[in-house]
Amino acid sequence: MAAGKNTAVQETLVMARYGELFLKSEPVKRHFIGMLLRNIRKALGAANLDCRYETPRGRILIYGGPADRVAEIVSRIFGIIDVSTCHRTSTDLADLCDVALSLAAPHLSAGMSFAVRAKRQYKTGLTSQELGTEIGSYIYDNTPGLTVDLDHPDYEVFIEVRDFGGLVYDRRIPGPGGLPWGTQGRVLVLLSAGIDSPVASWLSMKRGCEITHLYLDAGRWAGTDVTAAAIDNHRKLSLWCSGNPVSLVIANNEPLFDAMSRLKVPPRYRCVICKRFMLRVAARMMAHEGALAVVTGENLGQVASQTLANLGVVADAATVPVIRPLITYDKEETITIARRIGTFEAKPGDLACRAVPKMPATAAVLEEVKEIEEQMGIEDLAFAACSELRFVTALDGRITEDSAALQE
Repeated sequence: MAAGKNTAVQETLVMARYGELFLKSEPVKRHFIGMLLRNIRKALGAANLDCRYETPRGRILIYGGPADRVAEIVSRIFGIIDVSTCHRTSTDLADLCDVALSLAAPHLSAGMSFAVRAKRQYKTGLTSQELGTEIGSYIYDNTPGLTVDLDHPDYEVFIEVRDFGGLVYDRRIPGPGGLPWGTQGRVLVLLSAGIDSPVASWLSMKRGCEITHLYLDAGRWAGTDVTAAAIDNHRKLSLWCSGNPVSLVIANNEPLFDAMSRLKVPPRYRCVICKRFMLRVAARMMAHEGALAVVTGENLGQVASQTLANLGVVADAATVPVIRPLITYDKEETITIARRIGTFEAKPGDLACRAVPKMPATAAVLEEVKEIEEQMGIEDLAFAACSELRFVTALDGRITEDSAALQE
């Protein structure tokens, strides 16, 4: 094909792809796509970007705003599998060739390899393979010294020919995937200053859950940086549901440890009693927050309180559904996600728990634990913890409100 004059009419836009939504029935799929669009609009609106949208099958096309900025924001939205900045043109082969060459030329030089990945919606005319061959030949003929490598190229150009026109792009930014935020209702996440619970929260959001965070402040029984680190985890996670304020409820957990110390509770049972207490407080907060389940960062066998035997003892205190997204994860898998989502801190500061015993029980006896809790007046302690609350709201990575609850 003779070289063109690069006169093809182009329009820059952002294309977002969704994956799992295709598996839903048509009514559910329409609802989920509507929720996905709502989330995109909120996120872009929070960045003061006014955009226009089209929803051809399997794609969301976004017009307006600096395309790179739009792509960056949309790539963090749950339900999106990847995002590309595209050049839209006609379906004419000469136009597609010209736009592909103009996009590829700045990235190619003699000695490099390249590939063209083409798809077309039509069932007539050139096949996808023939389309890729034609456009690849055009780039090859107009850029001396190139080689074609379909397996491991140095550079790739992607072409889509659909009923509304052609799309040409050379980058696919991975998204988080999953389901649109808000499609599965609200959960109450037990958030801490550590690595695991923020990842559990993010994985819950990835499966379509709106979240409220609950943090139990151990006061002087906790390291000096614990509360600040938990609030910072909360702040960072709000970046993943941009445009939607996220609430953190902080309850006073210090009296629980005071009671265990005063009554000389066997140290080996402290961790299990603490975990059971967290579930009691969470259960009391569920209705207030409109949550359908509690989410924890527990992982099977990671620490003494998370042996299978102890998880059974802890679960006995639950009166609501408990979801454990990390239950089978290796620690390195969790850290990898924490790094990706921005909650991992290599030097987190003083996050110690002053109440952790040297030899915690790995198989607590339920009857003994219940007897100790009765002596402690555990229900009264849980009620008191829910009566002294602090609320911290995060929005788009910023703390926007921090206040104590009004007491009656």
